[in-house]
Amino acid sequence: MLLLISPINSEEAREAIEGGADIIDVKNPKEGSLGANFPWVIKNIREITPKGMHVSATLGDVPYKPGTVSLAAVGAVVSGADYIKVGLYGTKNYDEALEVMENVVKSVKEFDDNALIVASGYADAHRVGAIDPMEIPQVAAESGADIAMVDTALKDGKTLFDFMDKDKLNEFNKIIHNYGLKSALAGSIKKDQLRLLYDIGCDVVGIRGAACTGGDRNKGTINHTAVMELKNMIENF
Repeated sequence: MLLLISPINSEEAREAIEGGADIIDVKNPKEGSLGANFPWVIKNIREITPKGMHVSATLGDVPYKPGTVSLAAVGAVVSGADYIKVGLYGTKNYDEALEVMENVVKSVKEFDDNALIVASGYADAHRVGAIDPMEIPQVAAESGADIAMVDTALKDGKTLFDFMDKDKLNEFNKIIHNYGLKSALAGSIKKDQLRLLYDIGCDVVGIRGAACTGGDRNKGTINHTAVMELKNMIENF
């Protein structure tokens, strides 16, 4: 299980790198759960990240505007991102989500055929009117994406497990693996929840809050000691 840590700037990225994160995921919490950062921030973080360590970039909690999202995806890939992560926030159903993802995949692959594309849904989709998270694996597979992810849309103290129990997460994981793709799980994940995700067979776990000082994704900052602790826990499962 790979550890994805989400810094908002170069300083936090250095802490994540020092702590041993597998994927440096550039985001901007001020713009939402999967808020997009600026191209120059992605570029700067790519420049300081070791060559063998992947950089991910979130495109935002995107609207149902395939053209707009496709342009954002190209911006992320030319800025140096290896993973392009799309938060399917404004897509209300399967057809809308598929249309967005198909166009993102087509756009990104024209610039970098090795880039990995992540279709992300939300465990609490019912709270924001987004597509059912259990449809995300099929969206990812049919669109040509590489990874299906679930996060939480609203960061209000509730975690992934408040909306999807172990059985539901296990089902999500199995569905995406049956398509031959990888799974990623996030959503205010706590340290004591890592083992459960590992046992489910999750390929990537996404974390910000638990890697920050005070465990606060908004007021705290990523600390290499916290990242190292998370990484060591995973390695010793």
